Amino acid sequence: MPASKTPIYTAFAANLAIAITKIVAAVFTGSSAMVSEGIHSLVDTSNEVLLLLGIRKSQQPADAQRPFGYGKELYFWSFVVSLLFFALGGGFSVYEGIEHLMHPEEVKNPMWNYVVLGIAFLFDGFSFITAIREFNRQRGSTPFWQAVHQSKDPSTFVVLFEDAADVIGILIAFTGILLGQLLHNPYIDGIASVMIGLLLTVVAILLVRESRSLLMGESADADELKQVTAIALQNQHVEKVAQCLSMYLAPEEIILVLKMHFKPNISSEQLASDIELVRAGIQQQFPHYKQLFIEPVSG
Repeated sequence: MPASKTPIYTAFAANLAIAITKIVAAVFTGSSAMVSEGIHSLVDTSNEVLLLLGIRKSQQPADAQRPFGYGKELYFWSFVVSLLFFALGGGFSVYEGIEHLMHPEEVKNPMWNYVVLGIAFLFDGFSFITAIREFNRQRGSTPFWQAVHQSKDPSTFVVLFEDAADVIGILIAFTGILLGQLLHNPYIDGIASVMIGLLLTVVAILLVRESRSLLMGESADADELKQVTAIALQNQHVEKVAQCLSMYLAPEEIILVLKMHFKPNISSEQLASDIELVRAGIQQQFPHYKQLFIEPVSG
């Protein structure tokens, strides 16, 4: 089921507005946690741009330079987004927190931080709800973590985990600023910033792992390949499917190579006809096998 771009556009609009607001608030209040949250939102904004770029480039038609198309562009840019989330989001937040712990400073005018974080929570919460609804639509009855691992569309789960990190990060920043104010302890604000950085690092590692797996090339679902084999064996001249090799090129595009044993002594014309019949039967039921190669083997 094709993914909607709505969660990406929603996340982009929310993150851009929130990033500007958080950074302005950080300048006026001197909050380390707010600086981390501002960096976090800026990274998220750039990530949505890269995801949209990946989607657009992946939809380019195949040409002489890329005969199998540009589908893996989406996987590449999703991998880049995951690395940015780690390096810029997690790294800068931890650095900012450590700086604040080494040079603690009382947060000024904390009320501005509360207002900004409250507004950010509403926007990010709406964006998260949009993303989780889209992900639930795609996964159906599949358990959540299994669906994340099985998903072949990184644009969906990347936005989902970004938005989840946004909401949790806001809660951490709010708690750090509030406790620092109540306890008159400026170190708590720096600790909150480090915690936000560690949160982003954990999310980034998860995203890197999933994006890398897609970029390296994942096979089609095993049960689906059994159905493909069954369709091939329905042809009266096919004796056995020796190998069934597949790899995702894009969320809705798979390359498939079938090595099959045909009955001996059939004519070349009959062989060519059977190959086309098998190909048509498979693609009729599973249209995402856009690149389908059938190789007769002997022995």
